[in-house]
Amino acid sequence: MTTSVNAVGFEFEQDQLDLINKKIERVKYADDLIVDLLLKVKEDKKFIFDCTVNFRWGAVAHVAAEDYDFAAALNKMMDVLDQKVKKEKDKIQSKK
Repeated sequence: MTTSVNAVGFEFEQDQLDLINKKIERVKYADDLIVDLLLKVKEDKKFIFDCTVNFRWGAVAHVAAEDYDFAAALNKMMDVLDQKVKKEKDKIQSKK
């Protein structure tokens, strides 16, 4: 899985990058299913997390979340992303 994390309109602080990397570990169980994970974080009064996940079989999952708190927005996005990845994984396993 290739991970790309970009900040738009601001620079990440080291603790923010560490938090993002720690949270991305939640989807490591699907490492062999995911081609790449593209995360874009924008700060415009709120933190806006925009994530696209490309799966091996061509499926694409897109997740977005926003909050005034960086960690809260990241957690919201990761909760939804985790559910989408599990759903895709279950779909593929049921077809085998």
